[in-house]
Amino acid sequence: MTVGAGMGLSSARAGALLAELGPNTVPQERQNLVARLAGTVWAPVPWMLEGTIVLELVLGKWLDAAIVAAVLIFNAALGFVQQGRAAAALELLRARLAVFARVCRDGVWQQLPAAELVDGDLVHVRVGDLAPADLRIDSGTVLVDQSSLTGESVPVECGTGERVYAGATITRGEATGSVTATGTRTYFGRTAELVRTAGTSDHASHVVLRMVRVFIVIDLLLAGAATTYLALGGAAAEEIVSFAVVLLLASVPVALPAAFALAGALGAQHLARRGILTARLPSVTDAAEMDVLCVDKTGTITRNRLTVSAIAAAGGTGEDDVLRLAAAACDEATQDPIDLAILHAGADRGVHIGQRETFVPFDPTTKRSEATLVTGTRVAKGAPQVIAALAGQVPGAEVDRLAAGGARVLAVAVAEPGGDWRQAGLIALADPPRPEAAGLIDELGRLGVRVVMITGDNAATAAAVATEVGITGPVVRAGALAGTGGTPAGAGVVAEVLPADKHRVVRRLQEAGHTVGMTGDGVNDAPALRQADVGIAVAGAGDVAKSAAGIVLTREGLGDIVELVRESRRIHQRSLTYALNVSVKKLEVPILLTLGVFAWRQFVFTPLLMALLLLGNDVVSMAITTDRTDYARRPDRWAVRNVIAGAGVVAAPLLAASAGLLWFTRDVWPHLDPGQLRTLAYLTLLTSSQITIYLVRTRRHAWTSRPSTPLWLATAANLTVALVLALTGTLMAPLPPGIALLVLAILLAGASVADLVKIPAFQALALHRLWRTPPPR
Repeated sequence: MTVGAGMGLSSARAGALLAELGPNTVPQERQNLVARLAGTVWAPVPWMLEGTIVLELVLGKWLDAAIVAAVLIFNAALGFVQQGRAAAALELLRARLAVFARVCRDGVWQQLPAAELVDGDLVHVRVGDLAPADLRIDSGTVLVDQSSLTGESVPVECGTGERVYAGATITRGEATGSVTATGTRTYFGRTAELVRTAGTSDHASHVVLRMVRVFIVIDLLLAGAATTYLALGGAAAEEIVSFAVVLLLASVPVALPAAFALAGALGAQHLARRGILTARLPSVTDAAEMDVLCVDKTGTITRNRLTVSAIAAAGGTGEDDVLRLAAAACDEATQDPIDLAILHAGADRGVHIGQRETFVPFDPTTKRSEATLVTGTRVAKGAPQVIAALAGQVPGAEVDRLAAGGARVLAVAVAEPGGDWRQAGLIALADPPRPEAAGLIDELGRLGVRVVMITGDNAATAAAVATEVGITGPVVRAGALAGTGGTPAGAGVVAEVLPADKHRVVRRLQEAGHTVGMTGDGVNDAPALRQADVGIAVAGAGDVAKSAAGIVLTREGLGDIVELVRESRRIHQRSLTYALNVSVKKLEVPILLTLGVFAWRQFVFTPLLMALLLLGNDVVSMAITTDRTDYARRPDRWAVRNVIAGAGVVAAPLLAASAGLLWFTRDVWPHLDPGQLRTLAYLTLLTSSQITIYLVRTRRHAWTSRPSTPLWLATAANLTVALVLALTGTLMAPLPPGIALLVLAILLAGASVADLVKIPAFQALALHRLWRTPPPR
């Protein structure tokens, strides 16, 4: 194709603009493998483990160091596999812009890579093309499918002076336009930039950090007091360092991050069996805290499929006749959503369509389609104002009435052979809500999750759909949120949104203290999906949306979101049990060891025994993540102070029992020597840890809830190994067989007291807020 001289940019001017504005691409930042690996070992818990390893090596404790290093590597491996989701989304966005374009340069039309386009370039697009940049139409008319950008299924007509956005698909017509923006400055590119910069923190990692801070403070206070006491008493420097290492190991929640990750992974496996796929593990656990769910109207609440919602006949014509005439001006081959909706409605009503002699498809210029039947009757279908003008009339009030409910209204005209055009009636088309939507939104409400509908539709359409499915709250236009003071808090609907608006709504809800979920399926949803605490790509979502989201649904509707919330809250209960168990141990063990120093000036533990205890207490106890539980009625939020306080209530009776046991066997009977006393301390603390699991897994009495089979098998195996080591003297001094029974009897007495005092404490602290008795899993 050639044009006259002077059209388009010159190569020199285009080159200068390319150097100034940059290529028409979406930049991508890649984090190298070394940086990703380093990130997994650069955090408070790894720091404490790494410091412990160094101290163990300095002291020549090679086995102890190896055991701690194995735990560190295990945690790092879990963290490594969860990274890199934003990079995948940006890669897909880049691929969408890797196209060629018809560009006029130096007065000659030529094919150039879209990456070389600059502002002011003259570009020609036609059927099947992807718009290579943001364009302003100079001539021609096109029908544009922007569903990948806006999520709306109905194509948009664009004529002279109107804009076509990069990434949209031309489905009909052809046009020439000027480039107005390229790369990250396009509508599409700004979306990609939002995906790159969007993101939210991992709630579970913050919980771990807050708990570690508490344990570090306790450890520092105890270590400072005990080491000062030992130094003043003339203890050797190596002994003081050894005690500090033991105390450090006793205070580190070694497997807490791994346990949270494992609980989420097991929950993700359960969800996968129901067709709910996990892209980012933190999204599964964060769903327990979700109290606001932002849902896209089209394809989530509605079917994303137009249907005939009303027919208004005119001039004595019946409804079936209006539908028959409209169907005659449709063609299934076009796969136009409007034509398909009318044809399906006609088929459902059994309307017979006469044979056509000619057919003129919908033309964006005339805004109507037309057909001539073999009988000579002509039929036209199109915009109400166009059809009214064809019939020599003006649109009536009936058009406004049908449109007020959010429907798209078409008019139908007919002309008998030799006669003039007359209006036959109106057809209203709408994207109806899914039949199950209202019930599921109500169920989410009962779970304490407020649903906010976010849509690009106008406020009237959005309000009509929201009312039909039971979404309450005022309708807010996205323009009202543009200022810094705009907030969606309390709104039931946010209408007339753009991609940046969805991202803004999610971010401001988060700033208001909410844990936010977001559903979506298109490129326009990707920034908000990435920003949300729980980004959910619905069934049929595009690759970009799936990569930006943390959860991917494979079945349509909101039903699986309800199951996601329930399973996430079950995961929270298991994680809470583990956190409580670890907290009890991180209070009981350091205090007991420090008491041994002050009471008897004696180390009742060694680094090796502490490493073995870590394996039993922290690692093997991860079987808690398989426990039977149910979901809470309201969103679950981590309250670290409450967890520590509840752990303190349980730890006090157990600490008293453990300290009393050590005193009795040392000073009363059977007068154990220092080596045996250390073995006894190991067996006591490990047994106490296993008992603690069953104390803290419910707010009711421990015996009222049956644990999972893997959990009690892990406990049995743990205690068996500990008994074998203690009684045979493997890696420690041997104990007399009767002592094991004494340990069990005294600890069960302490546990009975703990089980009584924990019930009012757990209720007051809102720990384990379950809806009903846990079902078997």
